[in-house]
Amino acid sequence: MKAIILAAGQGSRLRPLTNDKPKCMVEYKNKSIIDYILTSMNSCNLSNITIVDGYKKEVLEDYLKEKNISFYTNENYNSTNMVSTLFCAKEFMDDDLIISYADIVYDKKILQKLIDSKDDFSVVVDKRWRELWSQRMDNPLEDAETLKVKDEKIIELGKKPNSYDDVEGQYIGLIKISKNILDKVIDYYENLDKNGIYDGKDFNNMYMTSFIQMIIDNLLDVTPVFIDGGWVEIDCCEDLKSELVS
Repeated sequence: MKAIILAAGQGSRLRPLTNDKPKCMVEYKNKSIIDYILTSMNSCNLSNITIVDGYKKEVLEDYLKEKNISFYTNENYNSTNMVSTLFCAKEFMDDDLIISYADIVYDKKILQKLIDSKDDFSVVVDKRWRELWSQRMDNPLEDAETLKVKDEKIIELGKKPNSYDDVEGQYIGLIKISKNILDKVIDYYENLDKNGIYDGKDFNNMYMTSFIQMIIDNLLDVTPVFIDGGWVEIDCCEDLKSELVS
């Protein structure tokens, strides 16, 4: 099993903390986000790890130079989004694959639960998301996205909810794809219309949730791996005050 950490973005909402280092090196409770992620991965015996960097790549690669980690670079990090970053590491994708955003801190139990999933395409979904969102904002529904499940499979995610009934949990930025269907996922991505618009974004800037929704609609089932807290997202300076819901 391999792991890809997506760490190309600038983290502009965390400025001035990201003026001279990438978002994943910002400290949460006196430890950098990337160190939390690597600790969780190592605790789950994930050792074949690559990072797709971009913004301040030299700083990150120097910081991790003693680690046994490979790197790919999204040279167009300032004009592309998460899906483009992921496929910069296409050559690395030849085994069961864990994909992690680089702005989340999560308990190793969450990662192990994802690793243990037997389904071909799985995503971690937090059922207690509202408790975390309530720490971050006055109206959690304003920032939440839909996530609907039917027959133990996700049927919708990433849309604007009309009510809390539309949100059975929140996708947190952790994915597992089995090697059995990796080629199908890669081929599907590469055959998308490069001039198309995807949920209001061009091909290079599509959201990961948009891509997952297209997989659900056109390719294969996506299974939720439900959790009950145990993680935080660090997207702005106020998030550094968030506590893990336990």
